[in-house]
Amino acid sequence: MPKVLYLYGGWPGHFPYEIAAWARGLYDELSFDVEESTDIFTLDRDLKAYDLIVIGWNNAVTTETLTASQEMHLLDAIESGTGLVGWHGAGAAFRSSLRYHMLLGGSFLEHPTGEGFPHPYTVNITDNDHPVSDGVNSFPVASEQYYMETSPGIHVLAETTFDGNPMPWLKGQKSPVAWVRQWGEGRVFYHSIGHDTSNLQDPNIRKLTKQGLAWACRQTQLGK
Repeated sequence: MPKVLYLYGGWPGHFPYEIAAWARGLYDELSFDVEESTDIFTLDRDLKAYDLIVIGWNNAVTTETLTASQEMHLLDAIESGTGLVGWHGAGAAFRSSLRYHMLLGGSFLEHPTGEGFPHPYTVNITDNDHPVSDGVNSFPVASEQYYMETSPGIHVLAETTFDGNPMPWLKGQKSPVAWVRQWGEGRVFYHSIGHDTSNLQDPNIRKLTKQGLAWACRQTQLGK
């Protein structure tokens, strides 16, 4: 049974406890043995025994960041083959930990349509051949639309297009929503959905997230 560390918490405006309840259903379906923690100091130790680490943490409006020791232990684990999955606020967490964002493959910069507003947009699947996005259709979302700064080393699975409201100069520009990457021996998956639970029952979001968890996990990797 894959051993998983699930770190969640931080700013309550991203409903980490409600989303944790949603994520438990996916973990159960995948038969994961999950250790939950709401304390970032749980990263301050050897993490290589985990097959997967899931980051559901957000501190975009608070001051928490990773210490040098926590950052080192996280990167060492992924480099050795532990998988990493993050969603939504994980792209904004630990703002001063540059190596964490290098590992994740991107960093949140802004939501041009406003923070917390249920702005309607479409997530377009750009690669249906990858195991993470296999069988996932493009889908509508009403939530924060993330403007991401990303690494050249990621493989984008889904993207969104800005409609230019309220910034007309962004109209037609695209930003990644979901991607994968390799980091040493470890696999990394991230998507920017999940400001709250209102969109998470969409079967496409559930499928994308579940397949991402399975693909990244060391003991349950699915193909390429």
